Amino acid sequence: MSNQINFEYSLDFAQKMDEKDPLKSFRSKFFFPKVEDKEAIYFCGNSLGLQPKTTQNYIQKELSNWAEMAVDGHFHGEDAWYHIRKKSKPALAEIVGAHEHEVVAMNNLTSNLHFLMVSFYRPNAKRFKIITEAGAFPSDMYMLETQVKFHGLDPNKAIVELAPRDGEHTLRTEDILQSIKEQGEELALVMMAGLQYYTGQVFDMKAIAQAVKDEGAFVGFDLAHAAGNVPLALHDWGVDFATWCSYKYMNSGPGNVSGIFVHENHAEKPDMIRFAGWWGHDEGERFKMEKGFKPMFGADGWQLANSNVLALAAHQASLDIFQQAGIKTLREKSETLTSYLEFLIQKISGNSGVLEIITPKNINERGCQLSLLVHKGGKAVFDEFYKNGIVGDWRNPNVIRIAPTPLYNSYEDVFRFAKILEQSLQKFA
Repeated sequence: MSNQINFEYSLDFAQKMDEKDPLKSFRSKFFFPKVEDKEAIYFCGNSLGLQPKTTQNYIQKELSNWAEMAVDGHFHGEDAWYHIRKKSKPALAEIVGAHEHEVVAMNNLTSNLHFLMVSFYRPNAKRFKIITEAGAFPSDMYMLETQVKFHGLDPNKAIVELAPRDGEHTLRTEDILQSIKEQGEELALVMMAGLQYYTGQVFDMKAIAQAVKDEGAFVGFDLAHAAGNVPLALHDWGVDFATWCSYKYMNSGPGNVSGIFVHENHAEKPDMIRFAGWWGHDEGERFKMEKGFKPMFGADGWQLANSNVLALAAHQASLDIFQQAGIKTLREKSETLTSYLEFLIQKISGNSGVLEIITPKNINERGCQLSLLVHKGGKAVFDEFYKNGIVGDWRNPNVIRIAPTPLYNSYEDVFRFAKILEQSLQKFA
């Protein structure tokens, strides 16, 4: 769609785009922060999504249930807590492209990665290597390093980090696939981001999953920056496992509940190694309080403790908005909104030498984030943005991440950003 639009650097054009935006009413469903007493241009949903105005009501409902029923709330009321995890499943399944029994909201992201690695990283003398992307998010790097050490292995020998070619900022799919083939029978697992947090590159998860299967290994993805942002089809792609957080594009609150995907190929394997807890045990027999772990069918069998009811309430407030908006409509707007941002940055920065977009130009290889490599001015460029009301994200050593989110950002937001960018570049060019 964006390729068919003749973008213009004008307020009139941006306002006309907003007027015909099918999602324009959703902006009013969120609270916007202020910078210098003015409503911010909030382009930081890739770090923390805005709060839906309904969140307080969703949480208050559960607080009231707690006040009025106390322990009876587990089995009584409209959304009895014993089964409350089920409420988020339809939306989560739609967002990540899965069956409902393949997803469940639980824990937080890095905890889930560790628990899933217990099941899907089973190294032996022959198969012990893990492929990941160089410069992965620190939690992923630390998780992989300590998992490998847990098995008594050397991270420098077991972990294969893939870096872009010299002079390039992003990985080529053919290089990823070639590495998978080269590791061959030594490969135990590919575990990498679905969307690289620093560059904004979306990896070809379908092609990677197929290549991994061809080598007889497992494949999993950290979808922290992909879930709620880009189209996913985890079931159809044959991904073994994935996990994500809910506080970025899914707007569920700082540090809020994560979620996992486990392919139905592993749905009914009671002997599969895992670290168990009673909430993953067969709920029909859970209160017998007997020895002998009997996992529930599907992703639910990886649960450990009781559902965090207040966290799930905040999560549901946002998931309900997602279902109202529609994943397809969100993606269509995202492609156009981000392309408009790209158009304006290129038009304004030109040959200034201050900024360079390092996120792929192909819309199928990116979400709504554009990563701007700062060649002149360093963090002072970012500070200038913030001083003028732009809330983005600085990542060392020299990248500004800007993410216009389709649920609540407008074309006028992008235009206003461009005017500030134009003003700021005059100081650093």
